[in-house]
Amino acid sequence: MKLKFTKMQGCGNDYIYFDCFNQDVSNPEKLSKKLSDRRYGIGGDGIILICPSSAADAKMRMFNKDGSEGKMCGNGIRCVGKYLYDNNIAKKNIITIETLSGVKTLKVFVKDGKATILTVNMGKPELDTKKIPVNIDLKTVINHKANFGGKDYSITCVSMGNPHCVVFCKDITSLNLEDIGPLFENSKLFPEKINTEFVEVIDEKTLNMRVWERGSGETLACGTGASAAVVAAILNGFCGKDEEIEVKLKGGILRIIYTGDEVYMSGRAEKVYEGVVEI
Repeated sequence: MKLKFTKMQGCGNDYIYFDCFNQDVSNPEKLSKKLSDRRYGIGGDGIILICPSSAADAKMRMFNKDGSEGKMCGNGIRCVGKYLYDNNIAKKNIITIETLSGVKTLKVFVKDGKATILTVNMGKPELDTKKIPVNIDLKTVINHKANFGGKDYSITCVSMGNPHCVVFCKDITSLNLEDIGPLFENSKLFPEKINTEFVEVIDEKTLNMRVWERGSGETLACGTGASAAVVAAILNGFCGKDEEIEVKLKGGILRIIYTGDEVYMSGRAEKVYEGVVEI
């Protein structure tokens, strides 16, 4: 079987995209594990299927490189929006995309006939501990001390469609995430595992961030994670609502605004190349 794909990246978060309007992709869980390998496959943080939808312009299904399915992907959804616009599937300035965490709306900014920057309405952050979920007997987890690997960390937990644990640090470059990340991901506190953001506050409008994603390890960027980091920074008094916060990641920069009700995330989306893979 031969499948056409498009390699795309947003802020260094690279996925392998399959247009399922024109082809069928079976067993995406196994396919993601096979193709995400950077030596024996195409290489990526996972695969994303762009499918027909009865509720929106398209439906997005996202699979991590370990085969697990994610409910939402902030960098990935921008690339889906670009694909829909550039390939005349949804040639309009406002695009809707169905995800497992609901229908998301994207605003498209165009240059030379191609979508370049997209702003995603990420929706309302979920702070209810049970809905994130977190196994802590509190209504919300904000600046709460918890132990991981024998060390105490102050954590703030937010769901942006995916569960996130945000830790504020003074020096994120020296952190050994290969050791620390799995302690959070596999902790009994998080029954569905967790994405963990290690965040350094530069000033009230600038954050530095590294991320350990469940099922993928450390990645260059995470859109839902950057959104969660800004929400957590505001909840902890580091930043203000209705202000554009610049989040600097290994793969680039995302700009986030949290109104107190909804989160808006802006960033670039780029096509790397197209190809055909034989399965």
